[in-house]
Amino acid sequence: MSDKRKNNGGHSTKGKAGRPSKADEDKLIQRLSKFDDIAEKCMIDGIKEGNYQFWNKFMEFRHGKPKERVDVTTGDEQINIPIINFVKSES
Repeated sequence: MSDKRKNNGGHSTKGKAGRPSKADEDKLIQRLSKFDDIAEKCMIDGIKEGNYQFWNKFMEFRHGKPKERVDVTTGDEQINIPIINFVKSES
């Protein structure tokens, strides 16, 4: 029987899969930095109109989106979690 792994339908990534390299990110930032003045004007105009989404997006893209945290507390409520034992006891 011949080895058919080469015909398994996988895809060829050729270095394109996953996160871009830091050098690629730096190149993109350098190319887009010529639009900083336009982005700043749009952000200021949006804030003047009371639309703070411009500021939020600017901060997310320029400095990274903050990690989302979920507060998992009960709020002083009692939680009943039934425990199921699948092991047969010897008693």
